[in-house]
Amino acid sequence: MRLANLLDEDLVKHNLSAANKREAMSELLGLVQRKYPQYDYSVILKSILDREDIENTSYGRGIAFPHARTDAVDEMYVAVGISHNGLSDKTPDGQPLRMVCLMLTPSNIAKLYLQTLSAFAAFARHPENIDRAAKAGSSGAVIDAIWESGVTVEKELTAKDLMRHDIVTVTPNDTLKRVANLMFRKRLSALAVVDEDNHLLGQITDKELIQAALPDFQTLISNLHTATDVEPFEELLRREDKIMVSQLYTTNHVVVGCDTKIVEVAAMMLFKDLRRIFVIEDGKLLGIILRKDIVNTIIRG
Repeated sequence: MRLANLLDEDLVKHNLSAANKREAMSELLGLVQRKYPQYDYSVILKSILDREDIENTSYGRGIAFPHARTDAVDEMYVAVGISHNGLSDKTPDGQPLRMVCLMLTPSNIAKLYLQTLSAFAAFARHPENIDRAAKAGSSGAVIDAIWESGVTVEKELTAKDLMRHDIVTVTPNDTLKRVANLMFRKRLSALAVVDEDNHLLGQITDKELIQAALPDFQTLISNLHTATDVEPFEELLRREDKIMVSQLYTTNHVVVGCDTKIVEVAAMMLFKDLRRIFVIEDGKLLGIILRKDIVNTIIRG
């Protein structure tokens, strides 16, 4: 089923008057309220704002997905608004917010909600889709633009729906210093190691960095009362420009394909006690799925 099939022209506005996302959410909620007045919209608005307090739903590329799972509604509603001038809110990538997709879903509908959210994310990954929708001169034209994108709502949630595309990578020739700096700046505990053609070779984690400082940690554990002549971390800092990723990275990573079902990915993470799984195609790195992504996106919603 195409994403456009889920849209109702009465719930699409091609020329939002809102100046910011909060106003845009209220404006779109007003469209839903006019068509379906039977609900308590003060409760619905609170659910939307509570979700925004947990995490800003402006994800970059000019689009935002405010949403709420609430029993104040008894079926899923999707409202879409276009801002021709761009909303005033700050965005992760600095691109003006031009498209707001509001989703209201009852708690007992999880699968369709996740699949629809994933479809909008797929739509947003191609800038020309947002451009086409932003130029639409009517609500029907917005839906036409979404139809022309060819984006579908899949029957099953797969790895490509949940994976992160902005992967931070290093090569075997990078230094430990570069790895440590990237981990610190990006707040990451692991980096993918790739070759010059983006083929996945392995991963380097914070564990390997600590082991580089304490190569004889087992001996140290059994002799904690014995003082060492050299502070190991101080020694590591002296050599951080000379230690290469090729000396540290491991190849005990786990990979899946784009079409692997998320339920299989989650089961694999539990069975093998994994914090991350890499998504590849023809050996090349396409994305990464973190254990917390499954919690944040699927369980928390």
